[in-house]
Amino acid sequence: MDGVGIGKQDAADAVFLANTPTLDKLMALPTYRELRAHGKAVGMPSDEDMGNSEVGHNALGAGRIFDQGASLVRTAIDTGALFAGPVWSPLIKNVIEAQSTFHWIGLLSDGNVHSHIDHLIAMVRHAASEGVRRGRIHVLLDGRDVAEKSALEYLDRLNSVLAEINGAGNDYQVASGGGRMVTTMDRYNADWEIVKRGWDAHVLGLARPFPDAETAVQTFYDEDPKAIDQYLPSFTVVKEGHPIGTINDGDSVVMFNFRGDRAIELTMALDSDEFSRFDRVRVPQICFAGMMQYDGDLHLPRQFLVNPPAIEHPVGDYMCGAGLRSFAISETQKYGHVTYFWNGNNSGYIDPNLELYVEVPSDRIQFDQAPDMQAVHITDKAIELIESGKFDFGRINYPNGDMVGHTGNLEATIRAVETTDYSVKRIIDAVSAQGGAVMVLADHGNADEMFTEKNGIRTPKTAHTLNPVPCAIMDFRRNAVYQWAEIPNAGLANVAATLCNLLGYHAPPGYEPSLIAF
Repeated sequence: MDGVGIGKQDAADAVFLANTPTLDKLMALPTYRELRAHGKAVGMPSDEDMGNSEVGHNALGAGRIFDQGASLVRTAIDTGALFAGPVWSPLIKNVIEAQSTFHWIGLLSDGNVHSHIDHLIAMVRHAASEGVRRGRIHVLLDGRDVAEKSALEYLDRLNSVLAEINGAGNDYQVASGGGRMVTTMDRYNADWEIVKRGWDAHVLGLARPFPDAETAVQTFYDEDPKAIDQYLPSFTVVKEGHPIGTINDGDSVVMFNFRGDRAIELTMALDSDEFSRFDRVRVPQICFAGMMQYDGDLHLPRQFLVNPPAIEHPVGDYMCGAGLRSFAISETQKYGHVTYFWNGNNSGYIDPNLELYVEVPSDRIQFDQAPDMQAVHITDKAIELIESGKFDFGRINYPNGDMVGHTGNLEATIRAVETTDYSVKRIIDAVSAQGGAVMVLADHGNADEMFTEKNGIRTPKTAHTLNPVPCAIMDFRRNAVYQWAEIPNAGLANVAATLCNLLGYHAPPGYEPSLIAF
C-alpha cells in the first residue's frame, strides 16, 4: 500500500478519514505491528529524513540497510565516479562551449546532514581543472547543524580555495546567499516565500546588495547581535552596480545538497516545465543536476550526480536460487519499485524462467482526477496469477495512496486509500481460497498527512511523512504457528528475512532479523 502511513488520526489524515474495513481488521490482529520506514531505518543520514519509494523498496528487497546519502556522495567523489558519470561531463561541456557560468547552490557547512563543504570544494576544484573559467557559488548559511554563528568560518575556508583557483586566471566567487530557514531551504511546502527569496537572490540577483558575502554576514551580525546564521536575510553580491552571479540561459547549475527535503522545492522551480508556486519572472534555460535524486516519484531532478547504492544478493536472488516461482506487479508509476529497486537497483529479471513481471500502464492524467488509478486491473491480474497455482510468492504495489497523496487533494486521497483497502481485501480473499499467507504493509507515509495548519490556515502537504507504516500477516495455512519476535525499532529491512521464514526457509546470512519467531 504505497504511501499509506500511520498518522495522527486527525483532520489531515486521509488514511484515518477513509473507510478502511480491511486495514481496520488487519490492525486488530495479533500479527500486526508498525514498522519504521524513514530515516536511519532505510539508510538515510538522520531520522529527520523522509523515506521514499526507492529507499523503501531497496530495504524491503535487500533485507539490509544501505547508506543512501552522505557516504554515497563521499565515495563517489573519492573514487572519481561522480566525475566519470554521465551527468558531470555534460555540465562541464555546456559551460565551456557556451563560455557561460557554472553555479553551485547549497548549504555551506560540514554538518553532513544536508550537505558537506568538502563535496562543494571537490566539485569546484574539478570544474576548474577541466577548464571551467567562471564559477559562482550561492551559499545557504547553516547555524543549525553546526555552531549558530559559524558562517564566516566556512566562507573563509571556501574563499581560500577560490583564491587559489583564481590565481590561475579563473573567476570563481560567492554570488548570493542567506540563512537556510529564510532563504531557499523550505520543506514540506511550508512556506514557498522562502523559496522565492532564494530564486530572487540566486537567479535574478534581487536581494540586499553587498560587495561580498563576508560583509553581508558581518553587517547582519552588527545590526542584530542576537542574529544567528540560519535566519540571516538573503543577500546578493553586487559589483559596479550589477549582481555578479545571476543564473542565465546556457549556464550549468548543481544543487549540491544530498538530502532532498529542503532541496526539492528550489529544484522544482529550476527543473520543472510547469510551475505555479510563485512568479519566476524569467526561467533560464540551463543544464541542471542535483547531487542526488530527491524524489523518484516526481523524477526530480531529472539529472543527478550520484546514483543509488549497489546492492548485492537481494532476497530475489535467494528465492530464485531456491527454485521459487514469483511474480511482481504494479502499474507504471511503481513498476520499477517492485522490480528494479526491490532487486537491489538491478534491471531485468534475476531468472526469467522463475519470475514474471507485469506492468499495467498508468493513466496519463493528474492522479487526483482518477484516484482509483489502475487498482482494479492490478488486482484482477494478481488474482489470476494467484489462482493459477504457478507461483510461490508475489509482490503487489498499489500506488494510489502515494501518487494521489502527492497532489495534495484530500478528498481524492481518501478515495485512493479506500480503493486500495478494497483491493487488498480482494487479494486476501484470493490467497485465503488458495490456503496461502498474506503480508500487508507500506513503504512510507504520505496519505496520512495531507496538510499542515498554522494560525488557522491550512496548507496542502504533498511530501512524504516521517510516520511508521502498518504491517500485518494473515496466514491461512493449517500448520502455521509463530509469533512476533521482540525486535525494537523494527523497520522495512526486517521484511525480507520474514518472507524467507514464511516460505519455509532460513534467512540469508547478514540479513536484518525476521519479524517472526517460531
